[in-house]
Amino acid sequence: MAVDVTNPSPEYLAFWREYHLCTLTTPRSDGTPHVVPVGVTYDPGAGLARIITNKNSRKVANILAAGPDGARVAVCQVDRGRWATLEGLATVRTEPDVVADAVSRYAQRYERTPAPNPDRVVIEITLDRALGRA
Repeated sequence: MAVDVTNPSPEYLAFWREYHLCTLTTPRSDGTPHVVPVGVTYDPGAGLARIITNKNSRKVANILAAGPDGARVAVCQVDRGRWATLEGLATVRTEPDVVADAVSRYAQRYERTPAPNPDRVVIEITLDRALGRA
């Protein structure tokens, strides 16, 4: 079921504010999918999803390998019969203010502030598709 990325239903948005681990799917250089668990925050007003991670992770390498425009990715969460997927173009952001904002959003959703990490970056997904049943 299609969802308006920047204007989701209250139920869909509430689902993205609950504590759920998600999966991130990025393309490997051979085109096969690389799927890993992540924490995701969804900002419909900005049309973005954000993931904090280590700059040396495979998911970051996959996105960077796609070139300067980024990589097409998807994030998904499932809870019994409810599910939600966000899709778009991912880029890697390193600016300290962007990282701090993403950490703050993560702390709010996941109810814990991650330990400081000088190698932390943000995978920022500019969203163009949302699907789900919340």
